[in-house]
Formats: sequence, structure tokens, C-alpha cells
Amino acid sequence: MRLKSFTAPTMAEAMELVRIELGDEAIIVSTQRAAGSKGVRITAALEPADADMAVAELLEESSASSAAETIKAALEPHNLPPRLAERLVNAARTSEISDPTLACAAALEAGFSFAPLPEHSAPRPFMLVGPPGSGKSIAAAKLAARSVLRSRQVGIITCDNMRAGAVEQLAAFTRIMEIELVKARGPDALRRAVENATGMHDLILIDSPGLNPFKQSDLDYLQTMIEAADVEPLLVMAAGGDPLEAAEIAEAFATVGATRLFTTRLDTTRRLGSMLAAAEAGQLALCDVSASPHVASGLSPISAISLARLLLPQAPEPEPQHDETFWTDEAPVS
Repeated sequence: MRLKSFTAPTMAEAMELVRIELGDEAIIVSTQRAAGSKGVRITAALEPADADMAVAELLEESSASSAAETIKAALEPHNLPPRLAERLVNAARTSEISDPTLACAAALEAGFSFAPLPEHSAPRPFMLVGPPGSGKSIAAAKLAARSVLRSRQVGIITCDNMRAGAVEQLAAFTRIMEIELVKARGPDALRRAVENATGMHDLILIDSPGLNPFKQSDLDYLQTMIEAADVEPLLVMAAGGDPLEAAEIAEAFATVGATRLFTTRLDTTRRLGSMLAAAEAGQLALCDVSASPHVASGLSPISAISLARLLLPQAPEPEPQHDETFWTDEAPVS
């Protein structure tokens, strides 16, 4: 392709450079002000086909850039750490996808991992861990309800003996689902409870006490519980918190073996910066999200495309079109 750009202080001088280099048959593809307002820049091609291809390439670049700018503007209200936001915007631009939602999904796919929780069976029990008030007990009940509705055998163990009413709250849900709630106090009791449940259930869920991620003795206690029962710790965190605080919390729980992030309370927040900051800082795979206070609903796995739709404002659906016929009690009139 004989395609070339020319920069000169004036339009006349730039056109002269085009004529000298490509001849009188050259076709002007685009003209624009040069970087830093230093004259003008002309892009020219020698053949019509070259010009058509050049125009298409310019339009493609413009669309990809426009999508990246749309994503950049959409991410600002979510309060992502600046470095993380910049990385996502650059990844979207590099994808060269013109649709903002798909470009955002591609950027998320490149920067994060997604590992939805199994609905039917799992080789190891899941222990829901996290700071106080993150929604672990409700998350355990939701996960159990989802599997029970699919006719799976679910075992639930609680070792939350710290929060007042914690056992009673979870027991209220397990009674409805006709699941026996097993109580375990301490590492040895938890190990025995897991051994007794192994082979009898498709899925075993363990509700743990809310612990301070910045208190080493709390983390040491949790580590002992995890190792005693050979469980997979699943970090549960509520959306909408401070992104930097969320990142530090995720890093702390990652040190005890958490590899996935379960996000709660998406129905009560509009800013997801803390969710992404936590996943990045702790190197956690995004798994499921909860967007309802009701146990039997609002739980779903998260993917790059569904997360992109949450991050970017969606255009309202067009209203259905109706004809101009109005009805009365007697007959339609137009």
C-alpha cells in the first residue's frame, strides 16, 4: 500500500510534499492539525483502493478509541484505584473492539480470573471467611438453597460461636430447607464434623466467625481451622466499601489461602471499585455475587460480560411502538 503521512507548517507546503512524494495522482485520505499545533498533517494514498482501506483503518481506530474513552468515563464513579482504572482502559483500547461493553469485557477477561462456584458438587468443603458483617451466613444459606433446589444433598457446619444470634440465624434457614445444622467449636471439632459429613453430601458449606483481618491472632486462628479440616476458604465481602480498605482486607485473607471472592449486597450499592480492588490485590478469582436479601433469589455467578454490564451504564430499551388506534367502549377509532 502506498500510504504516507506528511507534516508541514502550512497546508500548501504539506500538499507540495504529497505531490513530490506520490505524484499528482495521490488521493488525500485525511487532514488534521499536527501534534502540538505544529502545522498540519496530511495522510495520502496513491490508489483509490489504498485510500478506501486507509479510511476504514482510521474509522476503526477512532471507534476503538471512542470505546476506551466511554469506559474511562464509566469507571470514574466506581472509584477504582487510578492505576487499576488506567490498566483496564488501556486493555480495552488494545482490544480494538468498538463496542464499549464488549471492550470492557475483554479488558476484564485479560485482567481478572472468573471461577463460579459449583452448584452440584465439590471435592472439598467451602469455608466462608471474611470480616464481621460481610454477609457470610446469608451467603451460606443462599448457596445451600441453590443446590437444594437442584435436588443436591448439602451439609452445613457453623463454627461461628462469637456473634450473638449467629447460630440461631443460620438455623432458621436450615430448618426451612430441612438441613441439619452441625455446630463445631474449635479446630478439632470442625475436623470431626467434616470427616463425618464427607461422602454423605454433594456440597459442604462452613460458616466461620467474622474475624479482624488486621489482627494476626485472628488470622492465625482461622489458618488453624482451615488446615484442620482441609477446606477451601472463600472470601465473602460486601460491595460498596472503600477500595483501598477492601484491597488490604483481601490481601490479608489471601495469606490464609483464600483464592475466590464472593461479593454480597450488590443490590444496595452502585460503586464496584472495592470489588475489583479486592480481587486484584488478593489475586482472587471472582466467583458469585448476591444482589438480594432473600435467601432463595439474587445469587448468580459473575462473568466478564455480566460485570462489564454492571460497570457501564446501559442504554434504556426503546419503548414498544403502538399504532394510533384508541379504544372506546363501543368501537376503535383512529
